Amino acid sequence: MLLLSHLSIRHSIEVELEVRDHVATVVSTLLYENKEDKPIEAVFVLPLPGDAAVCHFSAVIGQTQIVAEVKDKQQAREEYDDALSSGQQAFLLEESDQSPDIFSLSVGSLPPGESASIRLEYVTELAVQADDGLRFCLPAVLNPRYQPQGRKTSKLSVTSVPASLVPYSLSFSARVSSPHPISKVESSSSLDPLQYLNAEKTQATVRLAAGHKFDRDVELLIYYTDAHQPTAVVEAGQASAKPGTVMGDLMMMLSLYPEFPQSVMSSVASCGEFVFLMDRSGSMRCPTSSSKREETRISSARDTLLLLLKSLPMGCYFNIYSFGSSYEHMFPKSVEYSEKTMEEALKKVEEMTANLGETEILKPLEHIYSQPCIPNQPRQLFVFTDGEVGNTKEVINLVKKNSGSHRCFSFGIGEGASTALINDLAKEGGGHAQFISGGDRMQPKVRNSLRFALQPAVQDVSVTWDLPKGVSATVLSPPITALFQGQRSLVYAQVSGQSSEAAEGCVTVKYSLAGHLSQNQLRFTLKPAEDTGLTVHRLGARTLIRSLEMEEREHRGQQVGGVKEKVVELSVQSGVSSSFTAFIAVNKSDGKEIQGPLVRRNVPAPSEYYFKNALLQLVSLQKASGCWLLDAALAAALGKTSEEVEKPKPASVNQQVWATILALIWLHGFKTDAKEEWELLAMKAVSWIHAQNGNNKF
Repeated sequence: MLLLSHLSIRHSIEVELEVRDHVATVVSTLLYENKEDKPIEAVFVLPLPGDAAVCHFSAVIGQTQIVAEVKDKQQAREEYDDALSSGQQAFLLEESDQSPDIFSLSVGSLPPGESASIRLEYVTELAVQADDGLRFCLPAVLNPRYQPQGRKTSKLSVTSVPASLVPYSLSFSARVSSPHPISKVESSSSLDPLQYLNAEKTQATVRLAAGHKFDRDVELLIYYTDAHQPTAVVEAGQASAKPGTVMGDLMMMLSLYPEFPQSVMSSVASCGEFVFLMDRSGSMRCPTSSSKREETRISSARDTLLLLLKSLPMGCYFNIYSFGSSYEHMFPKSVEYSEKTMEEALKKVEEMTANLGETEILKPLEHIYSQPCIPNQPRQLFVFTDGEVGNTKEVINLVKKNSGSHRCFSFGIGEGASTALINDLAKEGGGHAQFISGGDRMQPKVRNSLRFALQPAVQDVSVTWDLPKGVSATVLSPPITALFQGQRSLVYAQVSGQSSEAAEGCVTVKYSLAGHLSQNQLRFTLKPAEDTGLTVHRLGARTLIRSLEMEEREHRGQQVGGVKEKVVELSVQSGVSSSFTAFIAVNKSDGKEIQGPLVRRNVPAPSEYYFKNALLQLVSLQKASGCWLLDAALAAALGKTSEEVEKPKPASVNQQVWATILALIWLHGFKTDAKEEWELLAMKAVSWIHAQNGNNKF
């Protein structure tokens, strides 16, 4: 069957997760086999956590292992193309130009019947949840990202299939260790029982239950006993790296959990301007999660907004915006919160549907920022979206530019929500991010974000160091602009100079909170931790790379030299990916040229959006006569490329007849559960085909 031709590339995924306290190392092994009779170039579009530091990429072909190098992105692309044109095997891994949570993996010149094993490794921090759990998410679902008209489009082309029809399986295991006992591990997927490895319960392993199909995100929630205390981890530099460089010096990771004075916290703000920005694009009609298909993203967002509205303090101001291809606001300007305005807002919120088209978030944000702030009412922006935008970096730049006038709290609704967009909205907006993929934990998440929003904004944050003589610290993290009671803040610092292993240091964080000067101190030893490898160095390098990338975007077009060059140099030196570099590997071992024309195959990614919306997309393309046209729009609706729908067509068959047959096959193959919705239009299509047969147009 044509529409399942992607199964000619058979692959499976094995993921090994190692969690040390609140840092995760993820090793994914992807096994591919070319089941076709010709050499192929397989292109995979991979969702990854937006804040991940991708630090290793290698391939095994037969008995040969090829370890990729990090190079300037344009140079890597040219080397890849040159290798393919000369009949060599090559592998290219690159970050999307539009969003750091999407990567493209190109596996070039895989001969018929041959297998390739790809190893991808990244490290990332785990976010603290409202109930003190640490959240790890292995993204599987990649929803289409909307690119606003007139803007440069991403080069990545995503072929989507319904999440339930992904042609590959997942094996997943996790090892967790911490100084604190592990109380439990929960998941949205079925897990085998937690296995403790010692009597103290500080080490444990867990696996996904057998038979899991990688058709939805895998979420783990890890809970420690008496965790989330301020800590400092010092890591030894890379022996082969030059002293004085990011990889050659000691690297420190500070985990700060500020405790605000009780006298200040008891006077929590009862004022503020609360602006709610609700995504009402068509994709919000999709299920919140694959396990709760009856609950849609828009209904989850509505419920979240209703909880927030009910919880606002009297005397504050609020307004509600909603957006899709266009945007609208509930009130001309923010109104005072009262029984009357709350009831009016609740009534309108309950009537909200996902009927505003595509996901264009930039224009409503620009309008919100153009409105004057209300004196003595600090602006708090709450954003609810599934994150299906293609101009993530442009949106984040706008939020950062206006961060001095507001705080931004973001909610990622549903599986496949862009981690880069949701996390960076909050990070650059001085707020807090939450992900909601089901209603079971929504209430504490909503309450937590509102509690943070009602805390007075922390001002004049400074970090000072007291280190032994001859030792200095260079902070790699951006300046701290937001602190919340009991919520972790991470600081990475490069530590230079010589000291004894018994030497100690102290870091002091000072800040002003509601006019009160406060400080928190953390004392630490400079003795490097054991068995951390280069994890902290890579996370520190990733943090600096992201800051430099933001600086480059802010000054693009201006005469600010060397920022991009700094990113490339740091990326190559640390082996951590960036938006200006890529991993490239070329198999030069046997010297054999691969014969025959190379066929490109875009391997489909699971998409919740596709399953629900593709029927409407296909129906909208049908002509009044009952036929479909054989064009790019039809191919996209079927989740295929134009070549994949056009090439198998017999020469004697009319293009419109072929297109109509494909549409009918898709309806009968994938949408039998909605047959009552399309049965009449399908009958019209069949009648049209019979008429063409009678006119000899077959």
